[in-house]
Amino acid sequence: MAIYLDHAATSPMTPEVLSAYTSALSVVGNPASIHSAGQNAKRMLEEAREQVAASLGADSVEVTFTSGGTEAVNLALKGLFWARNRPATQREQLDHRQLPRPRILSATAEHHAAMDALEWLARAEGAVVEWIPVDSLGRIDLDALAAALGPDVALVNVLWANNEVGTVQPIAEVVALAAAHGIPVHSDAVSAYGYLPIDFHGSGVAALSVSAHKLGGPVGMGALLIARSATVEPLLHGGNQQRARSGTQDAAGAVAFGVAARNAVADLEARSSRLRELRDRLVSGIRSSVPAAILRGDPVNRLPGNAHFTFPGCEGDSLLFLLDVAGFSVSTGSACQAGVPEASHVLLAMGLSHDDARGALRITLGHDTTEAEVDAFVAALPAAVDQARRAGMAAREVAFGR
Repeated sequence: MAIYLDHAATSPMTPEVLSAYTSALSVVGNPASIHSAGQNAKRMLEEAREQVAASLGADSVEVTFTSGGTEAVNLALKGLFWARNRPATQREQLDHRQLPRPRILSATAEHHAAMDALEWLARAEGAVVEWIPVDSLGRIDLDALAAALGPDVALVNVLWANNEVGTVQPIAEVVALAAAHGIPVHSDAVSAYGYLPIDFHGSGVAALSVSAHKLGGPVGMGALLIARSATVEPLLHGGNQQRARSGTQDAAGAVAFGVAARNAVADLEARSSRLRELRDRLVSGIRSSVPAAILRGDPVNRLPGNAHFTFPGCEGDSLLFLLDVAGFSVSTGSACQAGVPEASHVLLAMGLSHDDARGALRITLGHDTTEAEVDAFVAALPAAVDQARRAGMAAREVAFGR
């Protein structure tokens, strides 16, 4: 049986979540229907919404359920941009209260859900996207952000914590800089949710994206938290079932999401502490067994279960496949880009060369990871690295005709 060390891609449902999910699937009723069956489904849905809201320090009315993190990010970025660039009324035009806001500021090392959505807005909607650099640890450059802010900025976008290298971003500082100009901030907290404490109201962000399957909930469920003070234009129209999203709501998925959210934050401090200990054990073991390995991301302010290394002379995909054969499930980076033979844009944004960025491996721990599994991985890694290096050398010799 494979040892699963890819919780950043998806984390398995716990028995309690799975039981709640399967039980809720047997309930018949559309939450929008007014008969008793529909109202029972609505009750289940709204109780789940309250659980998700409570887990994030939000009000239930601020939770819009989505089909996952990607939809939540798209709804936030496109919806905020459209809302901030609505056609001005005649009165607003006369007193100049409505200004065009074509610019969007975003960190360079974002998830592709955000990057692709922003590039679409630039192509199709006339947005002017300005990419704010990150440093060698993956942290957004606050000075560059401050210099770019102005009255024509529609919104600022930044990950709560990087999904590849695990670096936690200075959200409070980003929000403070943007707030001084009255600019809303969206943060993609998909990777941070369930691993770091998140207080939506305390953070000051206008919108926050999360997903259920990263913390042991079902795939296909996510949420966008929209502050009461924020306005977001919907992506989907046709029913107005939620504040910013039309469509029949998945009551069963929401129930499972709610249970996963409740459990994730109930013992968050203890679970995060345990994960940090396991991660540090993993990092120490890798450094001892493969001295050439280089830890990427912030060594201190990082996700508790994330260890991201580059291995000089190796191809990340080759290393991944060798470890898979040895019985270990890990990744080279974001699962959304798996199978694409390109260097990570996150590592390139951090200043790595293409050659250095190609030997990347992300190991992420979860609620069911044990010390024995970490130790087994560390023991198996040197042989896989050695084989990957030899394969890489042979490939380079062939390429250069030696």
